[in-house]
Amino acid sequence: MSQEPRMYFLFLFLFLSHGVASHRVPDSRQDLDPLLQKMAEEIINGSYLNALLDLIQFQSSHGWTADLSHRVLAYLNSRNVAFTIPSLQAAMENHLEQRLYQPQKLLEDLRETDAQRFCTAMKCLLEDKKDLLELEDIVLDLGEIQKQALQSPGVNRSLFLITLERCFQVLNSLECVEILGRVLRGSSGSLLQPEIAEKLPRDLREDAFKNLSAVFKDLYDQTSAHSQRALYSWMTGILQMSSNASDDSVSWVSAENLWILGRYMVHLSFEEIAKISPVEIGLFISYDNATKQLDTVYDITPELAQAFLERISSSSFDMRNTSTIHRLGLLVCFYDDLDLLDAAVAQVLLHQMIKCSRLRGFQAGVQKLKADLLDIATENQTLNETLGSLSDAVVGLTPSQLESLSPEAVHGAISTLNQVSGWAKSQAIILSAKYLAHEKVPSFYNVSQMGVLLPGLGTHTFHAMDRRDLLQVLRSTVSLHVSDLSPAQKQGVLSKMIETGDAASNIVEIQGAFFKEVSLFDLRREAGFNTTVLKEKELRRSQALFLYELLSKSTRRPEELLSTGQLIKGVTCSHIDAMSADSFLAHFHYFENNLSLLSPYQVNCLAWKYWEVSRSSMPPFLLAVLPAHYLASVPASQCVPFLISLGKSQLDSLVLDSHKKNSVLGKVQQCLNNSIADEYAVDIMGKLLCHLPAAVLHHGVSARAWATALHALRDCPELSPEQKAAVRLRLLEQSGLPQNWTAETAKDLGPFLMLFSEDELSSVATKFPDILQQTASETAGTLPPQGFLRAVFESVRNSREKSPSSAPSPGCRGVMAPSSGDILKLAEANACWAPADLLCMEESTFIRNVELLGAVRGFRLPQLMTLKEKAVQVWDMPSYWKEYHIASLGRIALALNESELEQLDLSSIDTVASLSWQTEWTPGQARSILQGFLEDSVYSIQDLKSFHLLGLGTTLCAMNTTEISLTKISEFRAVVARIGTLLCSTHVLAAFKRKAEVVFGDPTEWSSSVLQELGTVAAGLTKEELQMLDKDLMPYFQPSAIKCLPDEIFKELSVEQIAALGPENAAAVTPAQRRRLSMLQLQSLQRALDGANTRAWLDTPPSASPTRTPSSRSPPGGPVTWGPWLGCVLALLPKTVW
Repeated sequence: MSQEPRMYFLFLFLFLSHGVASHRVPDSRQDLDPLLQKMAEEIINGSYLNALLDLIQFQSSHGWTADLSHRVLAYLNSRNVAFTIPSLQAAMENHLEQRLYQPQKLLEDLRETDAQRFCTAMKCLLEDKKDLLELEDIVLDLGEIQKQALQSPGVNRSLFLITLERCFQVLNSLECVEILGRVLRGSSGSLLQPEIAEKLPRDLREDAFKNLSAVFKDLYDQTSAHSQRALYSWMTGILQMSSNASDDSVSWVSAENLWILGRYMVHLSFEEIAKISPVEIGLFISYDNATKQLDTVYDITPELAQAFLERISSSSFDMRNTSTIHRLGLLVCFYDDLDLLDAAVAQVLLHQMIKCSRLRGFQAGVQKLKADLLDIATENQTLNETLGSLSDAVVGLTPSQLESLSPEAVHGAISTLNQVSGWAKSQAIILSAKYLAHEKVPSFYNVSQMGVLLPGLGTHTFHAMDRRDLLQVLRSTVSLHVSDLSPAQKQGVLSKMIETGDAASNIVEIQGAFFKEVSLFDLRREAGFNTTVLKEKELRRSQALFLYELLSKSTRRPEELLSTGQLIKGVTCSHIDAMSADSFLAHFHYFENNLSLLSPYQVNCLAWKYWEVSRSSMPPFLLAVLPAHYLASVPASQCVPFLISLGKSQLDSLVLDSHKKNSVLGKVQQCLNNSIADEYAVDIMGKLLCHLPAAVLHHGVSARAWATALHALRDCPELSPEQKAAVRLRLLEQSGLPQNWTAETAKDLGPFLMLFSEDELSSVATKFPDILQQTASETAGTLPPQGFLRAVFESVRNSREKSPSSAPSPGCRGVMAPSSGDILKLAEANACWAPADLLCMEESTFIRNVELLGAVRGFRLPQLMTLKEKAVQVWDMPSYWKEYHIASLGRIALALNESELEQLDLSSIDTVASLSWQTEWTPGQARSILQGFLEDSVYSIQDLKSFHLLGLGTTLCAMNTTEISLTKISEFRAVVARIGTLLCSTHVLAAFKRKAEVVFGDPTEWSSSVLQELGTVAAGLTKEELQMLDKDLMPYFQPSAIKCLPDEIFKELSVEQIAALGPENAAAVTPAQRRRLSMLQLQSLQRALDGANTRAWLDTPPSASPTRTPSSRSPPGGPVTWGPWLGCVLALLPKTVW
């Protein structure tokens, strides 16, 4: 049993055991306070929760004295109750464990307890425990305990329901609202289902109503659309009852009621908005906090915004007054009174529209409004004069407009330009060049002013800077934008910092994510590392492996290493095995709190160590990484803690083999009895819900649990096709046919809309095009189903104005070519444009949207060819294209043939880098890019710097072995980790491996950190070299390297080497590699996939259940998720008891 329920009975156990140890135990009933008699009777009856509440109540008004424990024991003895301390402990433990792991029973207990006890329980929830309680060698953070209790799966649901049912009868409403707020804020939002609104009190005091409304406003984004509507109805029902409106002609919507509604004001109907009196809307706008409230109405629609703007204009406020505009919040995004608008007012509006990016959808309309305001703001003035006053509308300027700017204008406006979000790469390139043209020489001061424009600087510009200036840049606030630099740019900075002087001290100075760029070779030259300088640095695994090994030789305190930033990534199995049992258990919480940083192999090592030293207290999720038969040792009584523990983990990271995952899920289904009966089961399942088989999702989730399950399924990163089909069928059963859906249903389905066909979504596209298009805009970086994309595409086509361009190009008459608004709305659905549509696009549309189009993953070659033709139409032949043109192409560049690639000006490594990040080049195209750079830059292979190698990216795979041999060792070793991410051919990897030998020595001398650093380069090892590798190094191949090993070489691995691959590398073995293995090798591979221990003496079937005996102790430093009343109980415990 885990530590949590033990803490419920800790106090009772301690004071009773104190009495047993006493020299004097009364032999008859003595005078005992009635409340303590009542407590003793509850102990006798087995109602330990009631006993606990009685004790808390007693302690709240009486001082505890040593003789009271003797009296209680005497009372129990007088009732002929044969309690021993172990038996009492076991009984209490079992009872309270059931209440923690079956929160439905906790709900029943709290429903049945009397009013006084219930009041005590509520008071415990209400108390704000922020102090630390020190009990000899144990320090308890009571605030954290209460916080975690409120987040325990299912417990918060029971506390929420019982608070609604009973609290308002025993406590004042303000206290009950505070408890509800605490419980709700610790939940995921799934507690607020629509039916909950029916249980909310309707006779609250005004202050309690406002406080509870504030809780619902805070949880707005976590609440479903149906629940939002239900809560809105509850709020408005109370507000209408309390209003003085005598008839329907007078609105109940006062200024104060609007303030109370907060974000729920977007649910007001047009009729209600139209009835708001000018006085009240004016009063509302005059509130100091009105702007703050209107800044948060992210889901307002254009129609509702217009309705509010009309009411505001009907009041005494001048809609063109600067003060009024400042108060409009997100309503400003829909401002439409542009007739005869003054340029100064347009600039004020543009400044306020920076916040419009927070809107949920409608960005196409926002962009059009910004463009219109931009025209007005620059009327009768030049761009050079107005640049600094145009706010983020400058993002809408075309490259030709930016090219026309003077360096002085860019320099003068840099304080505005450096904060604007949304710059395209091509725009950043132009503006950076303009800025530096004014500054002449890049220095710390002028580079630190660039902000978001920093990625526009060229790699050679960074490399030409003074080393001290670069160091200052990395220490300044502009370093926040270093993560946006390309690998070549980062290497340009890094290589300059360590090329001269005290390179080692410069390495130590590098902070944050940028430290990951430091090569292993350079780390190995530095002997001055300590845990202090590593705390704020991000580490690659190869760096961590080297540094942990290095520092472990001088640091004998494991906690110092394990608590240092990301150094824990470098813990090896040998380090874990070397820890004593006590040390391992005392420090396990460091591992548990950093699971996301650990590899599957490290987690497997942790599991075996735990099994060896303390299997009885082993965290259940670790059983999943051991061989599948260990799961059989989980008895039915431990199913709930097993599910909770596994549900908090990422199963895909713990278990990589599909067959083993099926075994784990089989145990999960066994624990669930193949069904999810209610919301509590969903709470307990956590992330496991994402892995349930399709049959369980379709038939095993009860109607009662479905809404909560659907809320949880939205957070699943990826469902299988079978799961998606099951969810779709279930949605049709629960929500009906799409043509009958309400707007709330469509909103709540969100990403699940992608499960339906184009025909099924046609009615949604007609009724709720904005919802469909918003869903599409949230799919960036993914490839949604074609049917969904077609539905989105048709919704945009059908809602646009049916007016082809006034002077269509030849062959384009009647063609509905894409507009800028269309392209922005469609996102990935732009892949549905026919090549003919794209060819008829207006040139200005192409210029403004080329980067958006270049990012569409679904474009096929005919569409890309068409877009390339459009680029030639607009920019002339490829030989005339500038760096910013090429950088803006994205995937469109893939349509360039070898001859066209040769025409490009590839003299800049940054231009090449903008091409080389694409992974779909043919070998011929890649060779053309490589050759083009060498010719245009007049560099020979021998001249290439480390940042050139990184800029060449995937085109390095087009090098021949001779060229690879000519690259400088000093440059290669600085970027070998990046080169090790490339998936090149075997002969190219073999050539890179030979370079690696010059850097790191013979492969037989390679360490775990070297093997990890090399990545796919290690796949260039020969058969003989691979066979000579120590089996303990096998887990430190990167999975990508395993996949790249030729089949005929992989099969030469020994049985021991294959068994030692570790779960992650074993899962990376390809079917082709597997087919070449012998039966013994396949058995070894299966052992690795299962997570078997390579020390065979440990890998035996469990002889004993790994469950805790009642008297077993939790490991020091184990997880601490205790009950909601612990803060109350332990705060009352006198130190003398210990």
